[in-house]
Amino acid sequence: MSSRDHHHHPPEPLDFFIWTVEDVGSWLEEINLGSYRLMFKENGVNGEYLESMSVFTTEQILHFIRRHHMKWGDFITLCKELRRIKVACLKGEQRVRRPWWAPSCLSVVFVKAAKRNRQSRVVSLKLES
Repeated sequence: MSSRDHHHHPPEPLDFFIWTVEDVGSWLEEINLGSYRLMFKENGVNGEYLESMSVFTTEQILHFIRRHHMKWGDFITLCKELRRIKVACLKGEQRVRRPWWAPSCLSVVFVKAAKRNRQSRVVSLKLES
């Protein structure tokens, strides 16, 4: 499967912590923040980075906004959408699937890992709330 084929399948919100830079770009398009796609790509923003934003200090938030030339309203939209994904994950509403780049023979491995990650992340989400 080429990366071009991947764009027909938006990234799974449950798996956002393993999103690639391209997955993040697709998601930005979905939430009407596509104008930041290139800037995020140039700065290597992937799913792991997005997840780490939940513990950003005020100084780190301001640095992020300046580095990505974001408007405050757009940053708030980004945070709300991230929160929505985390809540969906917490409620177990997202189905589990293997990442687009993994061979199909590894589906079972990724589903098990995602379910384990879901459980550990649900615990951390409860602590955050």
